[in-house]
This record gives sequence, structure tokens and C-alpha cells, in this order.
Amino acid sequence: MNTAERLKKIRGDMTQAEFAKLIDIHKNSLGRYERGESEPDIGVCSKICSVFGVSPDWLILGSGPMKKDAQQEAEDDSDLIMIPMANAVLSAGSGSLETDGDSERSYAFRRDFIARKGKAKNMVLMRVSGDSMEPEIMDGDVVLLDQSKLKVIPGRIFAVGFEDSIYLKRIDMLPGQAILKSINPAYPPVTLDLRGQNGDKLRLIGQVLWVCREYR
Repeated sequence: MNTAERLKKIRGDMTQAEFAKLIDIHKNSLGRYERGESEPDIGVCSKICSVFGVSPDWLILGSGPMKKDAQQEAEDDSDLIMIPMANAVLSAGSGSLETDGDSERSYAFRRDFIARKGKAKNMVLMRVSGDSMEPEIMDGDVVLLDQSKLKVIPGRIFAVGFEDSIYLKRIDMLPGQAILKSINPAYPPVTLDLRGQNGDKLRLIGQVLWVCREYR
């Protein structure tokens, strides 16, 4: 059974329009998925699993039972693990803090991939706004952050907050200063004064481990 067939099985007697409305996609998109012309992305799969109580392993990989009761879920060492999407939008430009009202979303990752990177409980996904880290990280990308990695390492990219702003930058630490560096040469380094009371305003949020790009 392929993904298209599994989607039809979940939909059952519902019309495509009814099913599509429940998972917040257009009916035409569902039609393409069911004809095998395209694959649902991880966000759509996550929504289907949440709404219909379907196992992510079964929907995405075709392994295991379609649905699991609570005891089975506790006993099963799933190949997939869900990482939540935070409700803040990281800025890779001006450093502005934006709000994403959809704070309940989670996305599936392979468990072995996450285990190589660290502990899932410390990880969160956030969306990037701005072009200062292009071409490595583009406007609209989603980054995976490890919030336990708070030691500044030269060359690594961190989410860092200063007062009411969040930046996605490389960081150089100097006595009394933090220098936030962009990749895009159009953006000069930003120097933060950490002396005195300002020292408490700088906070490392986490290190970027992975970036996802959605092409439109």
C-alpha cells in the first residue's frame, strides 16, 4: 500500500472536500496526493495524524498498525518523533519578534536523526523571517534549534535574544560585547553592549542544527 492508498483508506466514505476541510488543505491538493502525483509534506501528514489518530509510522513509512491505543504507543519505540513548532518567528534581518498564532503544530523527524543531534526534549522548530543569513538560511525557512546548546562556538549559527528582539546570527564574544554576524554581506555586524545592566538582556536561545526549505 502506497501513500495515496493509505490516504484513501483514512478518508473512507468522506468526500474529498470534507476530508480536505478537516486538515486545512485545498481539495485539489488532496486529489493530487490520492492520484500519486505529489506527496503530502510533513505538515499535512502531522495534521492528518492529529485529526484522525493515525500512526505517523503507518502514514509516512507504511509500517506498523494504522492506529495505536495508548498502551501500544507507550510500548512502541516509534521510528518517528514529533518536534513542536514554536509560536515565535525568528528574524534573520532586523531582529524583530513576530508572533505565529499556530503554536500547536508538531512535525515528524526520524528518531535516529534526532538522537544523533541531541535530546528531543530540548529541541524546537522556528520559522525565519528576513534575508540576512542568505544564502545559507533563506527567508521563510524553518530551523531546528537545540535549546540546551548555549555555549557560543565560532562559526555556528545561534538564535539569540536581546531585549525584545530575536536574531539568527553567528556570534563573536568579546569583553563586554557580543558581535552578531550575518552571512549576507549587505548586513553589517551588529555590536551589542553587554556592560552593566545590559548583560542580562542578552540570552542565547539555542543552536541551529538543521534547516528546512519549502519551495513555492
